[in-house]
Amino acid sequence: MKKLFLVLTVLLLLIVSGCSDSGTPAEESNDSAGAGDTVEVEKGLFDVTVTLPAAMIEADDIEATIAEAKKNGVKEVVVNEDGSLTYKMSKSTHSNMMRELRKSFDETAAEIITGEDFVSIKEIKANEDLTSIVLIVEKEAYEKSLDGFASFGLALVAMYYQLFDGVQEGDISVTINIEDFNTGEVFNTIIYPDAFKTD
Repeated sequence: MKKLFLVLTVLLLLIVSGCSDSGTPAEESNDSAGAGDTVEVEKGLFDVTVTLPAAMIEADDIEATIAEAKKNGVKEVVVNEDGSLTYKMSKSTHSNMMRELRKSFDETAAEIITGEDFVSIKEIKANEDLTSIVLIVEKEAYEKSLDGFASFGLALVAMYYQLFDGVQEGDISVTINIEDFNTGEVFNTIIYPDAFKTD
């Protein structure tokens, strides 16, 4: 199922921090312990500190995760008492990581459009910070299918992108407009994470 593939792809990218360091900024002491189950991002003058919650870390592979992060430009990795990991990296490394996350979103969108699972979706547009996404669909086919699940997968990727860009958990928002391919009419709007609420 595409939905599971999207989630696994994003989690893999986040844990590995698929990027390389091209700068040599000054060192800055700024260790922080993770709290809760959200990613914490602190942007300093020269460095960026990212804390991944324990829920995102595989305890069995923690040494391999640390080694891979350092291989990809993370200067320092601290294992916190609660099982979370704090990565300290240069701003250039963090920028590369964000580019990789955006690339992942773009590849996911391309796969949705060209694949066979969501045939009503003809085009996907998104703004730079992934707060706004437009799905251009054949309305009748869309409404008779389960293609709406694609918006869920895209929203997950976009929300992770925002987390790693330093957006506070309460401020994360992704608006997905569903637009009719033939008329240009927006006939549905979904806002995440509000859409997860059942009240």
